[in-house]
Amino acid sequence: MIAPPRRGPRPQVSTEGPQRQLTQQAPPEMWGRLVAAVFALDGVVEGHSQVSPMSSRAVFLTEVETAGSPETSLFPDGRLEPVHLHGVSDTSMHLVLPAWRGARLTELGWAEPHQYEDHGTEYMVYGPRDEAELAVVVAIVVESLDFARGG
Repeated sequence: MIAPPRRGPRPQVSTEGPQRQLTQQAPPEMWGRLVAAVFALDGVVEGHSQVSPMSSRAVFLTEVETAGSPETSLFPDGRLEPVHLHGVSDTSMHLVLPAWRGARLTELGWAEPHQYEDHGTEYMVYGPRDEAELAVVVAIVVESLDFARGG
């Protein structure tokens, strides 16, 4: 997907762990729509994140249990976790993408490198503020899932 530049300045993000979005969060209704859209995608199932606070929701793949390579998972030592959605008070997410793609989305204002990245493929994507941003963010999640599947 070709993402347009994200409107406005970047949100403020915590400088201490866990990394979270502090401003410009998605409205609660929009965050709920994001969660519903992500878990309606083919081949995904919701679970508890292996690396994120309890309010986060892990996105697991039904057909792949373990990472084909460590850079495709937020937790390479356990079940493949390419994405986790943070809670409604944060609304951002962490996910994995090819480094070139994550760098491009960072340039466009949609993402920034994960504060605890190990492989250069871990990114924070900001919560969607409106309908147009929701479509872009869901498309980015799909890209992450495809990357984790080896695509």
